[in-house]
Amino acid sequence: MSGSMVPATDPLAVAEAALADVASSLEPASARRLPLALKLAYTAFMAVLVPVYWSWYGPTNFLYFCDVALLLTLVGIWRESPLLVSMPTVGILAPQILWVADFVAELVGVPLTGMTAYMFKAENPLFLRGLSLFHGWLPFLLVYLVRRLGYDRRAWAAWSGLAIAVLLVCFFLMPGPRPDAGLTPVNINYVWGMSDAVAQTMMPAWAWFTSLLVVIPLVLCGTTHLVLRWLMPAPAGR
Repeated sequence: MSGSMVPATDPLAVAEAALADVASSLEPASARRLPLALKLAYTAFMAVLVPVYWSWYGPTNFLYFCDVALLLTLVGIWRESPLLVSMPTVGILAPQILWVADFVAELVGVPLTGMTAYMFKAENPLFLRGLSLFHGWLPFLLVYLVRRLGYDRRAWAAWSGLAIAVLLVCFFLMPGPRPDAGLTPVNINYVWGMSDAVAQTMMPAWAWFTSLLVVIPLVLCGTTHLVLRWLMPAPAGR
């Protein structure tokens, strides 16, 4: 119950105050900061992407960090939650910017890392490749969302915990790289190396995986966290 002062003998006033408290608790602190058109457009995109990806790739595809980010963002924009939009921002902003750079490089015939080579393979359905263009606009959308709602400083720890859990699942339960995988997700989140065809041989598998558990939360996300703390406003009321 809020601090509303109402006479104890007035049941109608008490009921109205209680309803006001419930409505206030359900409404996000940053209510109505995001355009409804944005929410509807993003939801429509996800309504297409999720069943198409599920059909072509299977449910394990949603273990990729970029797809986890898509789902968190969907909930975050409707709840207008600084934490839920800050988590994918701190988690995937840096690798998605690299994706954009690599895509542009592939487009002009000067490949950088090869991570976007699949976007130019004619054997992959054009519609699927079109949906994958979300990698190009998602980082910019996340920056916009965090600018509007504020960067929640808890996001680094929250995403790091989630990322470690996902990496453990990918390493111990999901298939490793193989050249005949087709559209089946393998080597999800690069837990066996940078190639989906063969595992890396620079170091023992456990060493590579352990390095991911350290580098992703502490170096990759940690650096992004510091930049976001510096450049982005804090959420209202924090």
